[in-house]
Amino acid sequence: MRTNAWKVCTASGLLGAILAFGAYSAAADNAGIVKLPQEITFKATAAGVETAVLYGDPAKPGLYVIRLKLPAGVKVVPHTHPEEVRTLTVLSGTLYFGFGDHYDESKLTPYPAGTFFSELPNVPHFVAAKDSEVIFQATGIGPSALIPAHPSTE
Repeated sequence: MRTNAWKVCTASGLLGAILAFGAYSAAADNAGIVKLPQEITFKATAAGVETAVLYGDPAKPGLYVIRLKLPAGVKVVPHTHPEEVRTLTVLSGTLYFGFGDHYDESKLTPYPAGTFFSELPNVPHFVAAKDSEVIFQATGIGPSALIPAHPSTE
């Protein structure tokens, strides 16, 4: 009986030490990454969307985090992303999101601030900011790309 109790205590203690070390390592790794709002610099793209890289490099293999800003009235044509996993969080405004390889206003679904969702790889979709500016954040495993569904026509 004592042996079983000792094994449980030892295993619990070892597990606790591993978790504590992991938490400490994660905290130590993240301590150097802080971006206050005023330190985030957006760069304009040809499509009118502004982007800011917060972590990593979307063009290279590995984890990345980017923030995107869509001015009111911007429509992003159908496109895909090759990453295996890509998640998004709407930070402000309402992002309108639709699936399909042709832009169709009737397929847009409103995603208000606070919405979290994921995009499947290589699935055509389109987005819009209708009445106000939209800011959202994307996290993925690069390399990333935006591949137009119809590069010559849209």
